[in-house]
Amino acid sequence: MLIIGIILFGALIGAGAQLILGRGVKGIDWGLALVAGLVGSFVGGLLITLLAGDGLAFKPSGIIGSIVGAILVTGGWLWFRGRSKAA
Repeated sequence: MLIIGIILFGALIGAGAQLILGRGVKGIDWGLALVAGLVGSFVGGLLITLLAGDGLAFKPSGIIGSIVGAILVTGGWLWFRGRSKAA
């Protein structure tokens, strides 16, 4: 159950990142949402919770870090994909 919860949380965080970046108008790319959410949650959430001194507990700082990480991953991917199409 924990694995399913992590996957669903990552997908929702990734979808939220796309909505924040304005991608939601075109529809949500669920593959990108899943990857960006999981990677962003792992990197951003882990980094922020450790910097805040919360350890590995589930705290609001981890959720904020997850969202910021997912926004960075999604923005980087959209920038890279737009750049490679222009070339």
